[in-house]
Amino acid sequence: MGMMARMRSLAPWFILLVGGLFVLFMVISDSRVLEFLGNRSQNVGSINGEDVTYQEYSNLVDRYKQQQERATGQTLDESQMDYFRDNVWDALVTQKLIDAKINEYGITVSDEEVKDAILGANPPAFLKQQFTDSTGNFNRQLYDQAMRDPRNKEIVLAVEEQIKQQLTQQKLQNYLFATVTVGDEEAKDRFIMQNTKMRAEYVMLNPNNISNNEIKVNDSDLKKYYDEHLEDYKVESSRKLKYVLFRRQPSQADSLGVKKNLEAVAAKLKTDTASFKSYVDIYSEQPYKKDTVSLTVLPAEARESIQRSSAGSIVGPVATYEGYIVYKLDSKVKSKNESVKASHILVRSTGNDQEDLKKATDIYNEIAKGANFASAAAAKSDDKANAGRGGDLGWFSKGQMVKEFEEACYKGAVGVVQKPVKTSFGYHIIKVTGKSNEDYVLEKIVNKIQTSASTTDKLYQDATDFAYVANENGFESEAKLMKYEAIETPPFNEEAKAIAGIGLSEPLVKWSFENSTGDISEVYRIQAGYAVAMVSEEIKPGFKEFDEVKEAVKSSFVREKKFEKLMSLAKEIRSKLGTNGDVNLAKTVWTPAKVDTTSDFTTLGVIDGVGKEYAFSEYAIKADMNKWSEPVKGNNGVYLINLRYRTQYVPATFEFQKQAIVRELLAQKKNRYFNQWLQDLKKEAGIVDNRYLFYR
Repeated sequence: MGMMARMRSLAPWFILLVGGLFVLFMVISDSRVLEFLGNRSQNVGSINGEDVTYQEYSNLVDRYKQQQERATGQTLDESQMDYFRDNVWDALVTQKLIDAKINEYGITVSDEEVKDAILGANPPAFLKQQFTDSTGNFNRQLYDQAMRDPRNKEIVLAVEEQIKQQLTQQKLQNYLFATVTVGDEEAKDRFIMQNTKMRAEYVMLNPNNISNNEIKVNDSDLKKYYDEHLEDYKVESSRKLKYVLFRRQPSQADSLGVKKNLEAVAAKLKTDTASFKSYVDIYSEQPYKKDTVSLTVLPAEARESIQRSSAGSIVGPVATYEGYIVYKLDSKVKSKNESVKASHILVRSTGNDQEDLKKATDIYNEIAKGANFASAAAAKSDDKANAGRGGDLGWFSKGQMVKEFEEACYKGAVGVVQKPVKTSFGYHIIKVTGKSNEDYVLEKIVNKIQTSASTTDKLYQDATDFAYVANENGFESEAKLMKYEAIETPPFNEEAKAIAGIGLSEPLVKWSFENSTGDISEVYRIQAGYAVAMVSEEIKPGFKEFDEVKEAVKSSFVREKKFEKLMSLAKEIRSKLGTNGDVNLAKTVWTPAKVDTTSDFTTLGVIDGVGKEYAFSEYAIKADMNKWSEPVKGNNGVYLINLRYRTQYVPATFEFQKQAIVRELLAQKKNRYFNQWLQDLKKEAGIVDNRYLFYR
């Protein structure tokens, strides 16, 4: 019976796999966010002419959602559902396209093949492990008994379906990857790239060490450069949109509703004898835990209340970044690390230390004579982020501030304004406002502030109303009249998955290319809320005009001229170095030249002091030892390289590792091949996605 119970525990896993997507030994993760809105129709879309009904799709979403929540133990909330629905749609599209190809290729799996796989000499690993003991022994007798037990009929049917999918998958792999191979030379090249370690002296000439003013530029040079590099300024057919965003966020009423609910819970807690944990189990959106925390870890909004409370107190609800929280303060305990609260006025370093100190001293003297510290901070502190709070930095512990500031705070007395203290930021006038050596043992009930259905409905209605009046009276004029901000996107092409400012929104991209300048969209749901858009510009394919890209041309031209100058300097340095001269001679030709020696590097790694520079590593792997190179032009500069060390190729080591390298390369090739194959399938398929009409 114990083994049968274990078999039955597999059922949810079998269902998940049976209902899942074919994945050819790799994870396909081309995630997109769904957009959805509007009036419902019968179908959410179609794939190569095959309709996908709302019922089919929503059932699949519900099933996958249940499986995900069972697997993770966490409930998916509405803020995660856009992303989740999109993944389900992508999985559905992928599965249907692959199924169609399986039929096209004539791939089938017989019942006999399935039976042989289950009852043959080597059953599937996921089944064998259920009948393998801690010593690794597989109980074949018990396995066969379980497979034939009528009480396990439904599970065995699910297993058979899963095995059939696996065998079909294997046959599809064999079909697709028949021509994917890895030769010995490929494996050898990879072995050399991974294992050959090198070390080199080098001279680096950095273009950033040449001032732009040193490069003479005129319009005729720029125009010539533009003409010679015209392909760099090619533009595809693209669109711009103007859009109004109706951001989905909780309203004041949503926040107030959560607060009132927790106020009622807090009131009951103060009189109820039931455990706080029992309330957490019922009311909290986070699981129960009891934490010992310092003031620095507590949300700023809750610190003062908790600090003032006594053991056993119920504190809150308090609005925090997590939502509203009701705390129970179990006890206060002595902390291992003292916390400090301080305010400061910063006189930021200008490079003139004498003037900076004078300014800081003048402010300090004003406060010493009675000026209000908070008012002085608001008016005169260069730390604008905290000036509005009177310079208050809140609570912090050791290691959170720069050394000089921290030492001054820990040594300073509470309430005493200190003379200016110098740090790397400038001069600080510090006032310690609190010290604590207590930690707090807390339990908590957390309720996130979420956008309610009524708030969402109102937001959607606002967007719908705007779309209607914009179509009647004009997009920009109505946006201005209704005090909505009309934002214009940068250009995007038809292959885009996302639109800058709007986010991932394939349906809106598709709409943009199906409509013309001035056309106004219906309401589209996007990740941030709802959007109503207008095609503001249609950009035809061609080349950007010279005047439009003149500054970009100038930047590229100047960089090219800098590299030409560096190549000339490098040749001069190379001449001075000779075959194996002292690297420091480089600086006698050009003072900014960087001379250094790398640590060990490989062609696949980052070169210490240089970065990811393929030209450098490609030269080094083939270079003669102890001989200065001719100038090597890289992405980051021009180099002279003298290879001082390189490990030798050892055939025996390669032969030992060859099979593992071949397997790695083969997996990579298959992965790339499959992803490209799947991408081409989707590109060629007729996919209609109307899901945005079904979800608000």
